[in-house]
Amino acid sequence: MIAPLPIRVRLTLWYFAMFASAAALLSFASMFMLRRSVDAQEYHELQERAEDVQEVLQHEDPNQSPDALQREFAAIYEFKDDGKYLQVRDQDGNWIFRSRRLIQQNPELLPPDRLPPQGVQADFHQGTRYVRILSYPIVAQGRHYAVQTGLARNKSMALVVAFRNGLLLLTPAVILLAGLAGHWMSRKALKPVAALAARAQMINDRNLGLRLPVPNTEDEISNLSHTLNQMLERIDKAFASVRAFTGNASHELRTPISLLRAESDIALMRPRDPDEYRATLLRLNEEAVRMTNLVENLLSLARADGGAETIGMAPFELSSLLQSAKRAWTGSMQRAMLDFHVEIPAVPIQLLGDPGAVQRLLSILLENATKYTPPGGSVTVCARCADSQAVISVRDTGVGISAEDLPRIFDRFYRGTQACDPLPRGSGLGLALAKWIADRHGTKLTVESCPGQGSCFSFSLQTVVPTPHEIAALQPHLDPAPLSSSAPSH
Repeated sequence: MIAPLPIRVRLTLWYFAMFASAAALLSFASMFMLRRSVDAQEYHELQERAEDVQEVLQHEDPNQSPDALQREFAAIYEFKDDGKYLQVRDQDGNWIFRSRRLIQQNPELLPPDRLPPQGVQADFHQGTRYVRILSYPIVAQGRHYAVQTGLARNKSMALVVAFRNGLLLLTPAVILLAGLAGHWMSRKALKPVAALAARAQMINDRNLGLRLPVPNTEDEISNLSHTLNQMLERIDKAFASVRAFTGNASHELRTPISLLRAESDIALMRPRDPDEYRATLLRLNEEAVRMTNLVENLLSLARADGGAETIGMAPFELSSLLQSAKRAWTGSMQRAMLDFHVEIPAVPIQLLGDPGAVQRLLSILLENATKYTPPGGSVTVCARCADSQAVISVRDTGVGISAEDLPRIFDRFYRGTQACDPLPRGSGLGLALAKWIADRHGTKLTVESCPGQGSCFSFSLQTVVPTPHEIAALQPHLDPAPLSSSAPSH
């Protein structure tokens, strides 16, 4: 397979073909126009000679005999240059004048009534001369005549040949100039692209802040520069996000690992009784659970960014989702000394979504409510239907979220700090993962919060209306199993 030519070579060939074609077209047009001009000039000159004969006949006596008229014309045209190629014949067929050259060639001269108004032209070769003749009808003193005049075309033909030879001699120069012009214009056209390429080669992962120059021409090059700058902006943000994600993940993992090592080092410093070892193991287990949840959230977000985390949409029961959440979180709420309420609708409602992902979203919101609600508070899960949507809400009476923190609570690794809760909790990944789950379901995770009065997180899912038979068939298979709690945070 033949490799395609470089764009510079293709542009050079296109420009060369364009200039060469224009030069060839101009040459052909010039040659054509010169021939037409010469032909027109020769015709007008022959026509003027015929009209000169008409002028002479206008001053002759119309009643004189053809012989007398012949003598008159012989006296006028015998030695005159115009008479070298001249024949005059009247309407009765009588010859008024015949030059020796035309007698020698003897061209046909039609009667005046058979000639068209513009006359008839013909060419013949006589010795070294190329002659063009015009048979032209005229009227004088009420009588019709046929006049045949001629002229030698040697000079005009030499002019045309010289012009044609000049064009042929200029052809190599025109082709050379066309090639040079095509090469120059291709370089000129690609110069902005070369400048963009040179600037782009300077950009790497250490100077992604550099941008390509955008010319003020409002053309394809400026649009290309603008598009590439937008792409560089997205790449810069992606690199910054990866760096921040890596740094934050390393920091979050370093803390529990340091605690695990410190606890184990202290436990190994001297022999201890079983109760002390048990307390140490409990602390180690808590940190291991926290680190496991952190790693699971990191993996989930990494799979989500890479497109490996998928959402499978299927109908499932709302009541089964809420009952599963109630079973999974009642014990945790009791240990946190919180009043936990789950309002389960009395009417069966089917939702469209991924049951496991939706339960994970609900678990993240309940985990947040548990962490940020002081003992004695309450956490409520409720659902209400609005048109073809079911809105699920998790409301708590916890510390709430400040107005400064609200716009950023869904950012990864962001943890707001309340005045009454100076130590940040969690890893800052839960709500980011919850937002991703909500986005993949085509909904929005919203929050209403007031510092010191609690928060309310809500999201909506589309409802479906199955037949009673479908409900009975789907019920055993779509009840979501309880998920292990994650470690989200505001």
